[in-house]
Amino acid sequence: MITVTEVTATAGTLKRLSDEGVSIWLDDLSRKRIESGNLAELVDTKNVVGVTTNPSIFQAAIGSGEGYEEQLADLAVRKVTVEEAVRMMTTADVRAAADILRPVYEATGGRDGRVSIEVDPRLAHRTAATIAEAKQLSWLVDRPNVMIKIPATKAGLPAITEVIGEGISVNVTLIFSLERYREVMDAYLAGLEKARAAGIDLATIHSVASFFVSRVDSEIDKRLTALATDEALALKGKAALANARLAYEAYEDVFSSDRWTALAGAEANKQRPLWASTGVKDPSYKDTLYVDELVAPGTVNTMPEATLNATADHGDVHGDVHGDTVTGGYAQARADLDAVERLGISYDVVVKQLEDEGVAKFEVAWQDLLGAVAKSLSGKGGDGE
Repeated sequence: MITVTEVTATAGTLKRLSDEGVSIWLDDLSRKRIESGNLAELVDTKNVVGVTTNPSIFQAAIGSGEGYEEQLADLAVRKVTVEEAVRMMTTADVRAAADILRPVYEATGGRDGRVSIEVDPRLAHRTAATIAEAKQLSWLVDRPNVMIKIPATKAGLPAITEVIGEGISVNVTLIFSLERYREVMDAYLAGLEKARAAGIDLATIHSVASFFVSRVDSEIDKRLTALATDEALALKGKAALANARLAYEAYEDVFSSDRWTALAGAEANKQRPLWASTGVKDPSYKDTLYVDELVAPGTVNTMPEATLNATADHGDVHGDVHGDTVTGGYAQARADLDAVERLGISYDVVVKQLEDEGVAKFEVAWQDLLGAVAKSLSGKGGDGE
């Protein structure tokens, strides 16, 4: 039972974060969370205004089987394929979450109240297949507040342009490098230009660019630790924040350009930076590090529930959360990344590795999900094929 005092305290801290221009999205979804009323409760009490999913999240949720028994039994009787079963279950969850968040969507003019679902990660390096899958997912969910997640691979870039050009809102995922981020923003603007030429109302198209944070520190910190010098150890925990802050600088640059001004005149929406992977991996760091230090207007922070709860309990905004912690730090951010590079740790190598690993991890999670569903269908009398 949540008391009025507890709701007021948690809402106060999170509301201050929201007031600074940060939209709080939950990085998790499951049938149990939907049916228990937990998601609606988080919207009501913890300023949650969006939800993101990924193959790993669905693998954990559906792989547990909890809440999916009846639908699995129905799917088994129909003898559907494993891939069809997975799509029926994942899109059902996203549809239900979108309905819960629909009032937020309407109240914010489509800016928030969003639920994201990812294209099959095995298509990450296939442009045409990604486009087809994105369109299919948009049709299957059939909710105006869905966002289709497309990975920021080289093959994903033209897919982003094409899907935005069709008037479908997109969450671009797995962005690690500043160069790739600029390519993502360019793909978005090209998509808006394509949509405008097709006569689509640009005001209806929204997008976020998911810039991954903690994984950058995990990889660079590992390399700094291996060097074991005082200079190297002093740089631990700095690269991810530096990278994200410079991403925001790039965002400010692109969305103040003449090209953007022309689109803004047609009522286009900015593609907001979304801080992803904000759960702290190193237990020696404050558990709200990637929330406290990435507060800036017009951003989204998608948090695992543990990070959301920690922020509600002891986040750092104005005495609890202390305002914009990004825009004044560009010079220091460049200095920190330059210092890492001078130690022989290649930024380009690290971000390429992280992108490759990110795609691979989601592929493994998807395969595990398919395996778990195949086993469930077989056990309930389906063919599991």
